[in-house]
Amino acid sequence: MRTGFIGTGNMGGAIIRGYAKNTEGKNNEIFCFNRSPEKAEAIAKEYDVKVCRSLEEVVENGDIIVLGVKPNMYGKVLPKIASVFTKDKVFVSMAAGKKIKIIEDYLGSDAKIVRIMPNTPAQVGCAMTALCRNTNVDDEDFEGVMDIFNSIGRGEEVTEDLMDCVTGVSGSSPAYTYMYIDALAKAAEKNGMGREKAIVFAAQSVMGAAKMVLESDKNREQLRIDVCSPGGTTIEAVNTLFDNGFEDAVIEGTQAAIDKSKLMSK
Repeated sequence: MRTGFIGTGNMGGAIIRGYAKNTEGKNNEIFCFNRSPEKAEAIAKEYDVKVCRSLEEVVENGDIIVLGVKPNMYGKVLPKIASVFTKDKVFVSMAAGKKIKIIEDYLGSDAKIVRIMPNTPAQVGCAMTALCRNTNVDDEDFEGVMDIFNSIGRGEEVTEDLMDCVTGVSGSSPAYTYMYIDALAKAAEKNGMGREKAIVFAAQSVMGAAKMVLESDKNREQLRIDVCSPGGTTIEAVNTLFDNGFEDAVIEGTQAAIDKSKLMSK
C-alpha cells in the first residue's frame, strides 16, 4: 500500500507517526508533504517516510491520499490535487464541514472519496475516527483506509449525515474531558495533593472508567451504581453533580459543537 499525506500538522503528523509505527516491517510506503518542509522532515527522521517536494508528487505516488489541511485551504489545494488525481486512487478528507459532494465537485463524480473525523488522541494511539464513503469506494478500498485509522486507535463507519454528531461526541470531546480531569485535579490540590500526582490520579481514573465502558457487559448506569455504596462517598459526589446540572451541561456543550458543525457544513 502506498499512502500519501498532505499536511503534517498536529493531526496529520499524529496520524502519520501512528501509522508508520504500527506498520513497520510491512510492505507499505508512506509519502508526505508540508508547505513547511521542516515539519515533514522531522517525521522522516523518526520513521521510514518519504518527503515529497510538492503535493502533486504525493498524489502521483500514493494509492490513498489523505488531506490534512485547514478547511479554508481546500479551495486552493483541491484544484492542484485534481490536476494529477486519477480515479483508481482513494481520496481521504479530514476537514470539518467539507461534505463529500464538495470534494466531488473538484475531483469528479467518479472519484473515490472517504470523509473522516479523527481526534487528537491519535497522538498516543488512542484516536476515535469516524469514516464515511461515497458509492465509488468498494469494500476492498475502504478496508485499506480503515487499516490506517485502526492503526492509531479505533475506526468506525458511519453515514455522512452523522458526521456533525461525531464532531460533538468524539471530535471535540477530548477538550471537555481535559476540563473534567483538570477539575478533579484541582479538587485534589485543594485537599493537599501535589499538582503532578493529582493529574495522574485523575487521568488514570478517567482512562480506566472509559476502558470499563468499552469492555464490560454492564451499561453505564449499572457501572455507576456499582461504585456507589449507600451512604458512601461516591453517592454523595454523584448526587451533588446531579444537583448542579453536570449531565445537562455536558449535553448542552456537545450540542453546541454539533450545531456549529452543521453551520460550517452549509
